[in-house]
Amino acid sequence: MGNEQVATPTGDARADWEARIGLRRHGGSGRDQLPPPTGLRAAGGRGQVTLDWEPVPGAVGYLVHRADRPDGPYLPLDHQGGDVLAVPHPPYADTTGEPGRTYHYAVATLADVDVCGEPGGGVAAASTPDGPAAVRVAVDAAGTDGPVHRPWRRMIGAERLSHLLCADTTGGRPIGAEFTEALSIMRRELGVETVRAHAILHDDVGVYREVDGRPVYDFSRVDEIYDTLLGLGLRPVVELSFMPADLARDPDRTVFAFNAIISPPRDWDRWADLVRALVAHLVDRYGLAEVRRWEFEVWNEANLEVFWTGTREEYLRLYEVSARAVRDVDAALRVGGPGSAAAAWNGALLDHVARTGAPIDFLSTHTYGSPPLDLRPLCEAAGRPDLELLWTEWGITPTHFNPVTDGVFAAAFLLRGMRSAAGRIEALAYWVASDHFEELGRPPRLFHGGFGLLTVGNLRKPRFWALAALARLGDDQLPVTVDGDGAGSLVETWAARHADGRVHVLVWNGTLDQSKAGGAPALERDVRVDVAGLADRPYRVTHWRVDATHSNIEEVWARHGGGDWPDDAQWSLLRAADTLDRYEPDTEARPADGVLGWAFPLPMPGFSLLELVPLD
Repeated sequence: MGNEQVATPTGDARADWEARIGLRRHGGSGRDQLPPPTGLRAAGGRGQVTLDWEPVPGAVGYLVHRADRPDGPYLPLDHQGGDVLAVPHPPYADTTGEPGRTYHYAVATLADVDVCGEPGGGVAAASTPDGPAAVRVAVDAAGTDGPVHRPWRRMIGAERLSHLLCADTTGGRPIGAEFTEALSIMRRELGVETVRAHAILHDDVGVYREVDGRPVYDFSRVDEIYDTLLGLGLRPVVELSFMPADLARDPDRTVFAFNAIISPPRDWDRWADLVRALVAHLVDRYGLAEVRRWEFEVWNEANLEVFWTGTREEYLRLYEVSARAVRDVDAALRVGGPGSAAAAWNGALLDHVARTGAPIDFLSTHTYGSPPLDLRPLCEAAGRPDLELLWTEWGITPTHFNPVTDGVFAAAFLLRGMRSAAGRIEALAYWVASDHFEELGRPPRLFHGGFGLLTVGNLRKPRFWALAALARLGDDQLPVTVDGDGAGSLVETWAARHADGRVHVLVWNGTLDQSKAGGAPALERDVRVDVAGLADRPYRVTHWRVDATHSNIEEVWARHGGGDWPDDAQWSLLRAADTLDRYEPDTEARPADGVLGWAFPLPMPGFSLLELVPLD
């Protein structure tokens, strides 16, 4: 497929996707509703109202409601994430309201993503349009809050891995070579360990065909793909999808520009044999010790009609057949699912596993537009608290060609989600690594609202710098207290210490409200950071910044011509600007009574990373 064959936001592929993506296959988990949280309180500030409440045992999340009058009606608050609106925990900043207007808030509890209780009693608050807005951050550099958990390292999402072998170009850039380098950057600069991608069983990989009515396997292209990935120091998440045409019940039902077949198998035994043969081949080629470190995930988002023509019961059968086939090869191989959209079907899969005894090692699911929910209560209720929680897709929006993906707003969103997930989720895989991505066609221009952390050409978007900032944190998490207008809900922080005494303090300002993606003056904050417990010695202090005019490659492109694709001179200019920018020159300072402090404005969206390096 040549570079000219692209899908635009108004193209046929996009229209088909939009028509089908919302068609979810429902089916409640059978769990009882939970009561609303107690202790709901609301505090108005400049441009925002912060809500807080007491956690409810067994909750996977909470849905904030708002009304114009005390007697309602209370409707779910839509922060325009386009997917699950519930959040895993408080506090929650509502920035969608009209400043100065009083709103009434209530919160409902989720026992599962599709089991929402009634909202509780309401509280009233109003934001203000102006006035001072300060946040104070106090870090104890001599203390410890335990190890830093890094859910971004476990996994990253990517275009189907056959793209590694693609010899075509997009925007004049070589697809396979740049996609390979993008994954190398994920490993080298962010410490990512595994890659989750679709379609290892797609017919462009050629694993299965039938000759004279008999199955024929060919894993040579799988070997080429996985050899390349392992050569980068990365391991695959083997998503068992999509269906080979010769094995499909509905071979004409497809998704994406590359025509992935979304059908159940027409012969379940032959599907099991294929899975078993693939896994056995991988063990034979890469060794049992290596493959025991991999994850085998059964299908992708079968709860959406766009990805599965069968019923929920047929997906559960697919899961069981596939999981048993994987384990037939070796009892210690790791398998899980449901890889579902919008955090659905996890309870249903756990119920099925409990009833049938099918093997499972992890739950995998997806969400966009909010931090991931807390699925641990589902595992505990099912008697499986040992299961790993792998969010194998997560991002700011599920919508292709959405401008929010290219800007600074996504960076603050990413920091909020990773901070929320740390310590309660094993993997939070940002979707995806590279804009060399063609679900609805190849990129039509450099900045097109692509899902990638990196552009075509491997320029780093602001949200890449968010992960890069997290990657710089040391291993020892430091105690931090935050107070002021929007503390903990709008402005958050993460601080850590290295063994050599270096200290990093990361502070970001962001809201879930995507109507403010372009920024909002009322949400800017004056931040004061004080780091106590420092040794009596000089420190070199570096202050990096990501905001509208710092570390924002899209803004650089807009200032230097914009358009569809850069020419050679523009590529050189963009590469020179592809850096994490300093907000101010480095300084040297000696603590006064063990304390160093800084004050700076922090826009929304934006983040600052402070590094303190002890000097001899």
